[in-house]
Amino acid sequence: MSKTALICGISGQDGAYLARHLLQKDYQVFGTSRDAQVCGFNNLKLLGIREEVETLSMAPIDFRSVLQAVSKVEPDEVYNLAGQSSVGLSFEQPVETLESISVGTLNLLEAIRFTGKPIRFYNAGSSECFGNATTACDENTPFRPRSPYAVAKAAAHWQVANYREAYGLFACSGILFNHESPLRPERFVTRKVVAAAARIAAGSDERLVMGDLNIERDWGWAPEYVVAMWKMLQQDGAQDFVIATGSTHSLGEFVKQAFQYFDLDSSEFVESDSRLFRPSELRVGRAQPALAKSSLGWEAQTNLAGVVQRMCQVQSGQAAINDF
Repeated sequence: MSKTALICGISGQDGAYLARHLLQKDYQVFGTSRDAQVCGFNNLKLLGIREEVETLSMAPIDFRSVLQAVSKVEPDEVYNLAGQSSVGLSFEQPVETLESISVGTLNLLEAIRFTGKPIRFYNAGSSECFGNATTACDENTPFRPRSPYAVAKAAAHWQVANYREAYGLFACSGILFNHESPLRPERFVTRKVVAAAARIAAGSDERLVMGDLNIERDWGWAPEYVVAMWKMLQQDGAQDFVIATGSTHSLGEFVKQAFQYFDLDSSEFVESDSRLFRPSELRVGRAQPALAKSSLGWEAQTNLAGVVQRMCQVQSGQAAINDF
């Protein structure tokens, strides 16, 4: 018999790609949004799977709403991808960020415990929790969060660990480093860069004004990362995993490669403005994803150059989102 999955936050990048992956695995897929009646679920439409997914309304910070959704769907697996997802925006909305991520995660865990059913739970963690670690981060690296978003994700991570240890739930967190795709909204820096490069190549006289181009991140390809999420819930026991490529590059390098795709020299069109720097910035993100390879059999296949190329191909119309 096929399994049933409930994806909380299905309208986002990861939710849409995960839904596609689970449908390919013959799952019955349900997805939540705060108001499913008015949400366009555009990412599901872009992937051509909107009609294959049943959607319902759920307010993550309202326990009764969460319990009602879990009880109605009766899922085998719950994927928690909901909550405010922008690091930059979290500095402007710290309360909403903490509530949507931390309280939302707690309500899902408690609803699963309340039902008493053997539901497996995946939580979307974040590499932002590590802060400015001096070495490549693995599952044992201490958290030193440097943004309201990272603080909220760290709280959710330990809630998951506590429910796993105290109540015996199959609950785990994927500590994902940056992962991108054309489904990212333009408020995310990678889409912002690619979209600007495409407009300038088409004749726009704009200049791209950025924050700190010297920050370094481990950038991967989002459709591959959702496979790791699924693999985590297929294990014999629940365990947290770092998911990343293991290769770190500067934002300036990402910008340079994106502009090169359109035969442009980024130095002529891009400038850094200190007024756009964040109040406290994670300078470098480095990962050690060896455990995912040895235990999950998962390894990133797409490096930075591949990520940039695919995003630019879709942005320029040379490829469709579903080509990847």
